[in-house]
Amino acid sequence: MNISNVDIILNSTVSGEALALVTEFKLYINAYLEERVTSPVRSLANIIAFNDKFSDLVVTNLKKLSEDGVVKLMKENKLDALVTLGADIAPILAIGGFPGINVPAGYNTKGVPFGSNFGGLKGSEPKLIEIDYSFEQATN
Repeated sequence: MNISNVDIILNSTVSGEALALVTEFKLYINAYLEERVTSPVRSLANIIAFNDKFSDLVVTNLKKLSEDGVVKLMKENKLDALVTLGADIAPILAIGGFPGINVPAGYNTKGVPFGSNFGGLKGSEPKLIEIDYSFEQATN
């Protein structure tokens, strides 16, 4: 059974979902925040001001977390890549701005597909592609 216009519905640009999301967010975020009586952040303007004021602190903290975590681990152990099943490594790579590749790895007991994620340090994209290609060739 097919759903009429499913391609249009799932395409957020064509269906207007993207525009609706942005518009509704701007309309409703202030109303939502005004109801948060214990929050010092009461408007979208407050959120933007907070982000502007503390963005350097957040970036510095994320850089330190990356340096003390994944960078230290990979350098001390002379690793070319980190490998995980599923997307668990994605946030770790994202906060450091590190590259990552996901390749199909199999199906769980319910038949849902999952991938193997390979991540590395900045500049390691050629090595990750080589590793991922080898993995795909070995596992079909």
